[in-house]
Amino acid sequence: MAFPLGEQSAELLKAQAKFSNHIFTFPYMASLKCVTELGIPDIIHKHGKPMTLQQLGDALPINKAKVRGVYRLMRFLVHSGFFIEKKVSEDDTNMGYWLTPASQLLIKDQALSMIPFLQSCLNPIYVKPWNHITEWLQNDDHSAFKIAHGCTLWDYACRDPKFSQSLNEDLCDDTDMLSRIIIRDCKNVFDKINSMVDVGGNTGFMAKAIADAFPHLRCAVFDLPHIVEGLEGSYKNLTYIKGNMFESIPQADAIMLKWILHDWSDEECVQILKKCKEAIPRKENGGKVIIIDMIVGNNKEDHQHAET
Repeated sequence: MAFPLGEQSAELLKAQAKFSNHIFTFPYMASLKCVTELGIPDIIHKHGKPMTLQQLGDALPINKAKVRGVYRLMRFLVHSGFFIEKKVSEDDTNMGYWLTPASQLLIKDQALSMIPFLQSCLNPIYVKPWNHITEWLQNDDHSAFKIAHGCTLWDYACRDPKFSQSLNEDLCDDTDMLSRIIIRDCKNVFDKINSMVDVGGNTGFMAKAIADAFPHLRCAVFDLPHIVEGLEGSYKNLTYIKGNMFESIPQADAIMLKWILHDWSDEECVQILKKCKEAIPRKENGGKVIIIDMIVGNNKEDHQHAET
């Protein structure tokens, strides 16, 4: 389709802008990495009120001749919704930078900090597979990750303890926020069950939160041996079981699958769910499978969540 100059010039410019926005998505990650490395969210948070560009520049560990670069960085992240510009005070009309709910997730040493997850997303181990998508579509490999690294993500974690630790920390960070919401808004899910197995539950962050919230519930974390090794007896009212969900799942009143099914093909999901069915009582006897996962197209009118 050609775009002749004239009446369709506006459409051409709009198309070019959309193209550029996709091509230059990497500055979003790079900018977030930069502000967290410089500690900008923490500096503003500790200041307790909006900071002018000059105040921020003075507080940052940077070459003071490059404050103009800080202005450009903050302008970009204000546009992205990570910061806002507000009056420094009622008596001072100067504008300063202030935090939004999004930038509050970038404050260090707080329960809901997303900094470890951000750092992991920029890890070359995760980035490299994106350069192999075309190759993956043309061959029989299981994933682009396997093309890039010669093994699956989970096998790579088995071989590299440092990466495995980072992966586990990412999962815990993500689970912290989610567990608070589930315990607050979905209490009825845990009614009338006395035992639960968190399949693929990693080091047990979600299971620990549930065990604390529902003391009557006997919880177990079921995961691969290298993940739960040495964790047995490390937490009250919680046991750890080694195994493979494709082979068998420990019996319980309920099975939880959090962020599990989206990692596997339809056929593999059916295998997992069959193993779940074998592990729980019949529905009329209270058997339950609790699935926590993303649903594609569930909220089409919410662009932000649909894009995520």
